[in-house]
Amino acid sequence: MLDDLVKDHLHRRLESTRQALVWKLDDLSEYDVRRPLTTTGTNLLGLVKHLATVEAWYFGEVFGRPFPQPLGRWQDADGSDLWANPAETRDQIIGFYHRAWEHAGTTINELPLDAPGHVPWWSRPDVTLFTVMVHVLQETARHAGHADILREQLDGRTGMMPEYEQPVDATAREAHWATVERAAQQAVGDSYRAELPGTGRQGGSAR
Repeated sequence: MLDDLVKDHLHRRLESTRQALVWKLDDLSEYDVRRPLTTTGTNLLGLVKHLATVEAWYFGEVFGRPFPQPLGRWQDADGSDLWANPAETRDQIIGFYHRAWEHAGTTINELPLDAPGHVPWWSRPDVTLFTVMVHVLQETARHAGHADILREQLDGRTGMMPEYEQPVDATAREAHWATVERAAQQAVGDSYRAELPGTGRQGGSAR
């Protein structure tokens, strides 16, 4: 009974976090969902593609339940799951993610939490379904957080779900930003303060 409650809780948390991630692509252009938004190339559609691959591997091969779509060997992973090539459409990648959810759901529903699995790319490869569920939830939550920041950079939209989204109040955000900036400047003191507009003050380097 307890195992069923734990499994259901983890699964529901994973489902809600997946939905939050995919929502971050809504109403964006093809360019904006694909373009690199950090110096390491992180992009919104690539995060979806990556997590689809993660779920297909972890809830598939790891438990001897291969995902029906060809994935390539984990040994050959080259980072191409982190961005979309021009031939891949948004709908194809989101569809891949949805199919990965369905495949994962079957594995989660049919196996007990202590079902053994094998992750050959881990230093301790012998795992259980519980271990993998926690790992995939952690991975999904981490990348959903990345998506939060990327979307905020693009158009200021924030939040976990559309029904809780608040309208962007640019004036309030600017005032809050200024408050946080002043606090940061005050914390480091005059000696290390960055140059402020209109002051001509140049901060020194920290020692």
